[in-house]
Amino acid sequence: MMKWRLKKKKSVLQNSQIGRKLVTISETKSHIIEQFRTLRTNIKFSMPDEPLKTILVTSSTPGEGKSTNAANLGVVFAQEDKRVLIIDADMRKPTLHHTFKTFNKVGLSNILARRWALHEAVQETFIVGLDVITSGPIPPNPAELLSSQGLDALLQHVKNDYDIIIIDSPPLLSVTDAQILANKCDGTILILSTGVVDKRAVKKAKALLTASHTKILGVVLNNYKTPSHFNYYEEYSFVE
Repeated sequence: MMKWRLKKKKSVLQNSQIGRKLVTISETKSHIIEQFRTLRTNIKFSMPDEPLKTILVTSSTPGEGKSTNAANLGVVFAQEDKRVLIIDADMRKPTLHHTFKTFNKVGLSNILARRWALHEAVQETFIVGLDVITSGPIPPNPAELLSSQGLDALLQHVKNDYDIIIIDSPPLLSVTDAQILANKCDGTILILSTGVVDKRAVKKAKALLTASHTKILGVVLNNYKTPSHFNYYEEYSFVE
């Protein structure tokens, strides 16, 4: 175990306090957590012969639920006894610190600007095995920071100490950040909000991911309306 991990800051919350969007903690007996477990399994099966450590979670447009999905996906991986790190790389509208009730004074922007060391930004959460790096203060140049060699070095470093690194990014059609990150990750999951995003946006998002030379692991249909003839085993929506 690397020394910097021993210096991680602890999050503000105690175990009994749960972030409002962590349905995989608050609704452990519902079919919702089963959907995230199925998503976890499908991700592992999507690249059986290749190493898969860094996963980007993004969407085509704002408000489709990418950050919520990234957080809950991290939880179910940790529940499988994996060492998980979630990085909030949305340095324009960050939310990870709200979800996990952590500090955001020091985070990714500080590391990439070389103002703080990595071990000073990693925080433990109230979930065993799950750590976070929040966005840090919003910088004037997020895309430039993400393009820097500093992010490459950070990812290479944390790969040695975590089983899964999940990265939450801005939406694809808003800024170039997600494309930059997709190129640096082993695979990408695209979150689509059913009935909100149109086909043209989806096609453009896919084209941008293809241009970034990332492996598209699949598409998650969020906010799917269950039909009246619902069959329990038919609601899982992970489209490869």
